[in-house]
Amino acid sequence: MTNTWTGRRALGAGTVSALGFGCWAIGGPYTDNRGNPVGWGQVDDDETVRAVHAGLDLGVTFFDTADSYGAGHSETVLGRALRGRRDRVAIASKWGNTFDPATRTMTGTDSSPEYVRRALRATLDRLGTDYLDLYQLHLQPSAAEAEPLFAVCEELVDEGLVRGYAWSIDDPERVAAVAGAPHCTAVQHELSVLHDAPEMLELCDRFELASVNRTPLAMGLLGRRTAQRPTSATDIRSVPPDWLRFFRDGVPTPEWQARVAAVRDILTSDGRTLAQGALAWVWARGDRTIPIPGFRTVAQAEENAAALALGPLRSEQLAEIRAVLSAV
Repeated sequence: MTNTWTGRRALGAGTVSALGFGCWAIGGPYTDNRGNPVGWGQVDDDETVRAVHAGLDLGVTFFDTADSYGAGHSETVLGRALRGRRDRVAIASKWGNTFDPATRTMTGTDSSPEYVRRALRATLDRLGTDYLDLYQLHLQPSAAEAEPLFAVCEELVDEGLVRGYAWSIDDPERVAAVAGAPHCTAVQHELSVLHDAPEMLELCDRFELASVNRTPLAMGLLGRRTAQRPTSATDIRSVPPDWLRFFRDGVPTPEWQARVAAVRDILTSDGRTLAQGALAWVWARGDRTIPIPGFRTVAQAEENAAALALGPLRSEQLAEIRAVLSAV
């Protein structure tokens, strides 16, 4: 880490706020093809718009969504919120999953090169913009299978429809195989106090990629969600898939609650809330990290954005957290 905190990060040829807003939750309820929830419960679109504006007022300029979030609804409401403000922000979205917006149901995947353009056109229409700052592959094919998809992205850059592209994946080897491409500018991967990713951070340094960090608040475990506040039945955490290890039946598991309890005092030192401390940890892990916590309310947006003014944790706090977690 450098000693000077600017609250900005490099993304391609430009810069964005060191905090992004993740827009999965604002998509509202939707289900997989078995009827299981894959959203975050009910949302109020007017509150979403107010929350986005609150973030903008506090310096947030990076918004990350996906075409599948809410079966297209996240992109639609984000586009509404950013109308007339497009020149102030960078927008990232993702493609690869297919869905039916009429029933708000996931229908499968499409990893064909031909689908990249169709998906992008639909995303641009929903967002009400003529370009994306970052377009991200939302699937997990082999590196060889991903290469022709990113070749299409290079064409999209040449056409002015995309400024850069990335892969949302947690496998450094697959990312390394494509990271040297001319306009591959980032990788999106999991990173939080409860899930470090040193190999991915090293890869981002080596290839000069932005490190866009999903689940920086561990799906709410490093925020407000406790065993006393179960999620709703339309929330993915109520019927969590195997990869969502922090929750069972809508509440945090005892194992993960114990880990949060062990580091809570360190994270909430210096006047931070738990969520702000978790974001500060992510910033302290490297000069390229851009955490993208979710939000559904103005209060959540304001709390997360206020973390920018507090900056990263100190190196001695990082070391203390590492020691505490190794003993849990």
